[in-house]
Amino acid sequence: MKNKVVITLLFLLTGSIAAHAQLKRFSIGPYVEAGFPVGDFGDTHNTGYGVGLNADIKLVAGLGVTGSVGYMRFGGQRDAAGDKYPAVSAIPVRVGLKYKLVSILYIKLESGAANFTGDNSGSAVILAPGVGIRVLGLDVQAKYEAWFKDGTTGFFGLKAGYNF
Repeated sequence: MKNKVVITLLFLLTGSIAAHAQLKRFSIGPYVEAGFPVGDFGDTHNTGYGVGLNADIKLVAGLGVTGSVGYMRFGGQRDAAGDKYPAVSAIPVRVGLKYKLVSILYIKLESGAANFTGDNSGSAVILAPGVGIRVLGLDVQAKYEAWFKDGTTGFFGLKAGYNF
């Protein structure tokens, strides 16, 4: 009997937290993304793939705050001599503003840091403008992302996620 009471209280507490989160207009969820390198980066690296966690907080009049943390990896290509460029992998941490243009269409601008892992060290500054569509919890976005460290590493990206 005691276990049933505890389980019932946990369900009520969980429901209360979820309702409170809805009132605050907060959502969080996983995402996957693909990055298509451009410029010199496109000459040395293949398409990159990543995963992560995204969060949104709706403010007023279509304006919101967004943030994400994830992992992204671009494999290296072979040069004319047959040598392979090292892979670029990073943990991007982004924060930004999101503005809803119409009911499902939004634009956003994020900035942050890409913390390199593996053979690379240090971090780069991120600037990432984008446009997206959000239907219920499904969020699909197209963006251009630039990482600034000793030059620019840029790529066009497609990102898909689900926010709870």
